[in-house]
Amino acid sequence: MSRSVSSTVQQQQSRGFWLRTLHQWHWISSAVCLVGMLLFAATGITLNHAAKIEATPQVDNRQLELPAAVLGQLGTREDGNAPLPRAARQWLDAELDISIGGRAAEWSPEEIYLSLPRPGGDAWLSIDRESGVVEFESTSRGAVSYLNDLHKGRNAGPAWGWFLDVFAVACLVFCITGLFLLHLHARQRRMTWPLVGLGLMIPLLIALLLIH
Repeated sequence: MSRSVSSTVQQQQSRGFWLRTLHQWHWISSAVCLVGMLLFAATGITLNHAAKIEATPQVDNRQLELPAAVLGQLGTREDGNAPLPRAARQWLDAELDISIGGRAAEWSPEEIYLSLPRPGGDAWLSIDRESGVVEFESTSRGAVSYLNDLHKGRNAGPAWGWFLDVFAVACLVFCITGLFLLHLHARQRRMTWPLVGLGLMIPLLIALLLIH
């Protein structure tokens, strides 16, 4: 076997190895980020037209009174930021159907104020430290607002933040392996690089010429 034939065989074997490897990583990453990409593409449209999508906020106002035993456990803290005592958290969670967790509340001699933001809405409660009266207000802005906030990672918590990081890495792997696959197939597909260049130039020109 001549050197040229041997070199050609080695090149074909190397190309075959990289094709198999890239295809494997490409389909795995696409499977991981498929649902996320559909969600983010759809919410990209709703975010872009957020002003045109009407939503009627639903507001829930309630007033409760802490039991004397729970009120007594609020202690003597006068100011600063700190979580509510466990007994108060458990009672409020059960009565208001919320999850306070370890959120820090704002303490003052007269009241305790706790903000409870969440995707698609927000809520707050205040506790009168003398009487134990609890004022609670919750606002919900609907499913579209909920999905938009998930898109932005707004008030969604650390678990969703980790998902966004994993999703972003999967998208990077999907795009990078796709780029290498384009490179390997470019000889048989002449429009590969013109289309890639078009995908670059369109947003670049819009950003430079039409965004002020």
